Amino acid sequence: MTQLFAFPRFLRTGISVGLFSLLMIAAVLAPQASAQNPPESQKPDSDQGPAGTLKVNVNVVGLFFNVKDKHGALIPNLTKDDFQVFEDGTPQTIKYFSADSNLPLTLGMLIDSSGSQRNVLDMEKQVGGAFLRQILTDKDEAYVIDFNIDAELVQDYTRDVHRLQAALNKVKINTGYTTGPIPGAGGGPVPTANSPGTVLYDAVYLSAHDMLAKEIGRKAMIILTDGEDEGSRLKIKDAVEAAQKADAIVYVLLCADRGFYGSFQMGYSGEGEMRKLTEATGGRVINVGNKFDKLREAFDQIAAELRSQYNLGYTPTNTKLDGGYRKLEIKCKQNHKVQSRAGYYATAREPLPQ
Repeated sequence: MTQLFAFPRFLRTGISVGLFSLLMIAAVLAPQASAQNPPESQKPDSDQGPAGTLKVNVNVVGLFFNVKDKHGALIPNLTKDDFQVFEDGTPQTIKYFSADSNLPLTLGMLIDSSGSQRNVLDMEKQVGGAFLRQILTDKDEAYVIDFNIDAELVQDYTRDVHRLQAALNKVKINTGYTTGPIPGAGGGPVPTANSPGTVLYDAVYLSAHDMLAKEIGRKAMIILTDGEDEGSRLKIKDAVEAAQKADAIVYVLLCADRGFYGSFQMGYSGEGEMRKLTEATGGRVINVGNKFDKLREAFDQIAAELRSQYNLGYTPTNTKLDGGYRKLEIKCKQNHKVQSRAGYYATAREPLPQ
């Protein structure tokens, strides 16, 4: 698929991975290679097939996941023996396992600035900035993308939370709407008839393909939106596939002034498509509406999950790198819920240009 946006393509290297053994690096970092034109590690056994939900490395597939009890509380201190992994229904042997979540985190924050977000945008800026200050360490980096009728990178990768907050503060509501009363509606913001809409799916693809696919280590994307897309050149399946191939865990915080939709009898259907995106990548959808406390609680939950990840690696019994999609399932022997990616694409790496 060709690049849709004129963003610079980043090839980033030299990210610290902490005091992991070489075996753990092979198990965890290898799966994080880029999905399209992935960077080469120079080792013939480090295949980087884009794991639609993970990545394939020569003969190692690695993934990050959370485990929760029936009440949704995170469960720590489990061991390799507590889990079983299946690829396309076939049991796999776990080669590497760690409950350490100290790998560097690369985080993309996508913020919807379409007209329907007018009454929640300031809340998103404030709470989103506080979350970044809370979650980012000196090993981590983040960027900010603003989207409405188009998508824009307003802050490239940085460790500086002040620059990230400044980027959030720069985001303004798209003025592709007008105000004024309409019969039976009681006034308020009304999308214009020729409004191009909100390019949500394009923004997800941009974040995954142009930004996160080049990274290694833990990767996550947080999207602040009402979930409605109108005007994207791509479809939800394209956004899902790009996020999977980038090995990015996607969280969607549904921030919406429901009164905006109700006043104009607009359908609110974004949640279903957002669940497709998050369930495929190991994240989840959290409804916050227009409530400050709910948004803050949602960010706290995401922070806890990102700090409580297990990761494991296995050598797949199917060694073909044919670009096919492989379904994955992690089962906990105690029947706890495992929140993980749904699969990966077994794609061979392309060599770096000489």
